[in-house]
Amino acid sequence: MTEITFNYCFDFPDNRKKRFLIQLDPVTFEYKSSSNTPPDWALLDVARCQCCQLELSKHDYCPIAANIAELVIAFKDIPSQKSCLVSCISAARTCSKDSTVQDGLASIMGILMATSGCPSMSILKPMACFHLPFATVEESLFRSVSAYLLRQYFSHKKGENSDFIMHRIKDYYAEVQQVNEGILKRISMTSEMDADKNAIITLNSLAQILVKEVDEDLDSFKQLFL
Repeated sequence: MTEITFNYCFDFPDNRKKRFLIQLDPVTFEYKSSSNTPPDWALLDVARCQCCQLELSKHDYCPIAANIAELVIAFKDIPSQKSCLVSCISAARTCSKDSTVQDGLASIMGILMATSGCPSMSILKPMACFHLPFATVEESLFRSVSAYLLRQYFSHKKGENSDFIMHRIKDYYAEVQQVNEGILKRISMTSEMDADKNAIITLNSLAQILVKEVDEDLDSFKQLFL
């Protein structure tokens, strides 16, 4: 697979513009920030997530915090509901939407958090590689469940213990929620406005909704397969 690139553009009514380029490694499918030394709030032992699997002796920084630092700094003085035209340009397509800063940041944060090398977020990496800009709640849930089941197929092919009944999906997404909460604490240390924080809250809400849907046997999707 060739390099995966997403170029996010924010165009404001007052002619201000902000750009953020995301390039994923074609082998590891991970994102590496081009920024220099991350800020102190990105240190691994600052607001460390309860589920963190990284060793302090081997990692100075939280990989997610280090990779979102540039984005947080760029938008720290912009309100979440500030109107703008958000565009996502990739090799496959260009998508644009009259939206808010919060919604655009949620899309970018979703990619960065899934591809930064955090073990607890690796379950989301395949969806980030096939990123769908401005996905609705229903689209996000459909893609999340489908990606999880495809992962179980490949686990089964390798002779590993698979989970087609999705007994373990809630455990994975419980960790996702813990990471979201940890990143929210970090952002709160530096961000003056609420756009970055509300973007994380939006992502966390999706994880909570997924768990609820699984508890209800995905009833909202049953009609599609009758």
